[in-house]
Amino acid sequence: MTAPAKISIDVWSDVMCPWCIIGYSQLQKGLDSLRGEIEAELRWHAFQLNPDMPEEGEEQHAHLARKYGRTPEQAAAARGQMKEIAARAGYSFDYTGAGEAPEARLWNTRRAHQLLLWTLAQHGADKQTELKLALFDAHFQQRRNVSDPRVLIEIASGLGIDPAAAEAALDNPVLGQQVQEEQRMAYDMNVTGVPAMLVNGKFLIPGAQEPETYANALRRVVAREAELAARQA
Repeated sequence: MTAPAKISIDVWSDVMCPWCIIGYSQLQKGLDSLRGEIEAELRWHAFQLNPDMPEEGEEQHAHLARKYGRTPEQAAAARGQMKEIAARAGYSFDYTGAGEAPEARLWNTRRAHQLLLWTLAQHGADKQTELKLALFDAHFQQRRNVSDPRVLIEIASGLGIDPAAAEAALDNPVLGQQVQEEQRMAYDMNVTGVPAMLVNGKFLIPGAQEPETYANALRRVVAREAELAARQA
């Protein structure tokens, strides 16, 4: 039996980005359809949709109105459509926390990205993905402030990450510079929106795609690289 082809997928995304968790969920469905054929290692990279967001954050509706000029009615229609797409992908944006849902706010995600970069370096890709998904849930389903160091340390600790080491990562200026470098790397690839997925360091898949689109794209990448390897043999 032929062993599955192994590929890497580098994902530029932001914790604040609903299309990023939708895209990830769709990608996982695509990979599930390729089980036994293709295996992928995911690595997450920093992209801040709102790098100048202040510490206190901004109420979601006000932010969308200011940034995109959307009326409340347009914003509500877009949210409804997005929730339907997310549900088909297997992800819910419904509030799961205790009590009445607090207002939805957007936050500065620099510290979250620092923690994710450190987790990849210290604990590997699988643990980084586990943390990324926990941060998505904390933001979209629990409406927690994922710019707050205490919240980030608590989430990391819940995944078995040493809280003192996580706290040090949040205060590490080198990691802050790496966040900026990863964002510049995305701009150098003409990536201005996320998610953006780079397969095997060569093939860019922009935006949140359908599972079949991801599966077909990954098959093409594997076939093309196999063809190139055969030519060079």
